[in-house]
Amino acid sequence: MSKQITTLTFFKYPCLKQKLWAFGMMQFAHRPMKKVKGLKFYKLLGSGKENFNPKPDWSVYGLLQVWDNEERAKEFFANTRLYKRYQNHSEQQLTFYMRCIKAHGQWSKKNPFESSDSLDENNAYISVITRATIKLNMLKKFWDYVPTSQIDLIDNPHLLFSAGVGERPVTQMATFSLWDDARALKKFAYRSQNHRHAVQQTQALQWYKEEMFTRFQPYHITGTWPNFETPASLQ
Repeated sequence: MSKQITTLTFFKYPCLKQKLWAFGMMQFAHRPMKKVKGLKFYKLLGSGKENFNPKPDWSVYGLLQVWDNEERAKEFFANTRLYKRYQNHSEQQLTFYMRCIKAHGQWSKKNPFESSDSLDENNAYISVITRATIKLNMLKKFWDYVPTSQIDLIDNPHLLFSAGVGERPVTQMATFSLWDDARALKKFAYRSQNHRHAVQQTQALQWYKEEMFTRFQPYHITGTWPNFETPASLQ
């Protein structure tokens, strides 16, 4: 029986000095991160501007982690020197605790996410991570189409939080979104004309060298973030 959980933490950095520190940690955090007990997989992530704009947002960085169990995750956030450094340099942190519903595809030539058998049928919230490595000869076509594919996300009342992140600017991108209802997500994914056309374009043009689509059940959120209020049942 898998006890695996996934956490995704966002950090907001207030000034140039702290932004430079965060940028440096994209390189220097790897060594201590590899020593963290119970950590099976991780990605250090930069972020783009709002509405999945590929231009970097130097004030926001992300940390994706896949854990053996929740206890290891809590130990990391509560006691490790590495995380305390992240806390001290950032002005806000927001962490999503999630159990995997289903994962399709690969990330760095592997699928690190195990489907959970501890899902709560009374929890209607759902979160999604999509990521892709975009073929170099398809970069312009891909980014030219992104604004159209995201039109139906703007002011969607069921979308509570979203962010564009990535390991490398422009070429290795990921999106994260939190929804209050799985039916609303399905409506966007399968009935939205713009998004459906984007999927068709992906299949026809073969934009990606590697891709992954993962759905999670978020069950706990800690921290604060501008313009985001954690739902009471996830606090």
